[in-house]
Amino acid sequence: MAIPYSSVDVVLGSFAFAIFWVLAVFPSVPFLPIGRTAGSLLGAMLMVLFGVLTPDEAYAAIDLPILGLLFGTMVVSIYLERADMFKYLGKLLSWKNRGPKDLICRICGISAISSALFTNDTSCVILTEFVLEIARKHNLPPLPFLLALATSANIGSAATPIGNPQNLVIAVQGKISFGDFLIGILPAMLAGLLVNSLLLLCMYWRLLSTKQHDYYAIGKAVPDANAVNVHCFSPAAVTHSSSLSSQEQNSKLETKNTQSSLDINENTAHVETIENLTSCAYEKEMVQMVSNNALESSAILITVTSDDSSERSDQEIPLLSNKKYRAKAALSVESSKSQGKENFTKRWERTMWKPCVYLVTLGMLVSFLMGLNMSWTAITAALALIVLDYRDAQPCLTKVSYPLLIFFCGMFTTVDGFNMTGIPSTIWKLVEPYAKINNVFGITVLAIVILVISNLASNVPAVLLLGGPVAASAVAISATHEKKAWLILAWVSAVAGNLSLLGSAANLIVCEQARLAPLGYNLSFWEHLKFGVPSTIVVTAVGLAFMMC
Repeated sequence: MAIPYSSVDVVLGSFAFAIFWVLAVFPSVPFLPIGRTAGSLLGAMLMVLFGVLTPDEAYAAIDLPILGLLFGTMVVSIYLERADMFKYLGKLLSWKNRGPKDLICRICGISAISSALFTNDTSCVILTEFVLEIARKHNLPPLPFLLALATSANIGSAATPIGNPQNLVIAVQGKISFGDFLIGILPAMLAGLLVNSLLLLCMYWRLLSTKQHDYYAIGKAVPDANAVNVHCFSPAAVTHSSSLSSQEQNSKLETKNTQSSLDINENTAHVETIENLTSCAYEKEMVQMVSNNALESSAILITVTSDDSSERSDQEIPLLSNKKYRAKAALSVESSKSQGKENFTKRWERTMWKPCVYLVTLGMLVSFLMGLNMSWTAITAALALIVLDYRDAQPCLTKVSYPLLIFFCGMFTTVDGFNMTGIPSTIWKLVEPYAKINNVFGITVLAIVILVISNLASNVPAVLLLGGPVAASAVAISATHEKKAWLILAWVSAVAGNLSLLGSAANLIVCEQARLAPLGYNLSFWEHLKFGVPSTIVVTAVGLAFMMC
């Protein structure tokens, strides 16, 4: 598969991959500002147009289990956000806070745990504004807290297959179960998290010990301390209130359809029961519309029963078949039904819905630990939450990051085409003799290679390029080393995101969310690099030491 067809295929395939790489790393380049998603599709299309891949090979390169797992975890995260999971995590940050050092440790722990369970990108999207709000409330510098959030999210995401996208690829391609993945990396993750927290405290101890008033952008409105806006999962988010408005619009459309049907069938009446409770009079009226045969009579009898404490009377009132009155009656009946349904929905959401969301999520994690198929388990959990929500799922499904799923499709095809040119395998043959995982020197060389490629080509393409060759090299040493090689790749590629601001999507999310927040703080590239370089080197080394034990 890695044998090139010809020198022309090598050149054209390399050109297509170069286009993909430039747009993936720099999505807004001046000569082609089409973004990452379109760039990945462009790279895949060029691979097919240049003849490096056939259309069937391009489709076969797309890994559907990974896409299914990614989609399922996105939907589950969206419903957890609606169930206030991240709001509770935000409150936990400030609960009985003992000072800035304690807050740093809390942010590191909560960010790591939430990233391991709900992906690092989701955690950073939700928690960034909470962190800024708490820092402002206590008049603390936001820089160390934002760094704690971003770096701990990347470290914590390494612990599980659902922590970040590259782990999904590793778990599926390496056939590693959720439990084996967790056991293999959890000690390294805990040690790395502790070291990262200590580095933050050491580097910013003096800054955390002083209070100033000019940390935030000037001229931006500061919201109330108790009103923190929670952002949605993706830029295409639709707020939950839109689902209610859409239901009201559907109710109005149904009313119009009812009126039109009454216009067509003027002699047809509905048998309905209307119960009205007025606030100004303690009187119940039951109005029952009884339809007569349209051929025999065009009138409708309405029986009005008045229930009063002093008297009870029944009266039959003839009503001609006036479509205007029947439309009003049907409208009242429809309104009564919708109110009953709305009351049931509100009761269900108030009492049972949140516990069901948490139980379904817990069941998904337990199923992962039991070794069930992760892709179908995540999709099943997502569909269970949709059914239990008892309303139109479109507003929540709109929040799914479909551009990311499309990006993965194009990336799978582009990277597979680049592998067909033989360039990755040729480069790996030069490095392989020095990157054996059965000795410390080899693991160090392999870690450096992963760090460099992850920051040059992003971590997911790095895993796709290096996964197969690294696993094959490990199997050549011993069959028991294959899983170890995959886990090393997962750990180093995840921590490599902390090296620079551009190394991970989670870093960019924290930077952008902090800049656009009402509290407005600009996390610069050099501020991140100053802490990211030493943190990445030390945390990677400590984690590898635990994995080698």
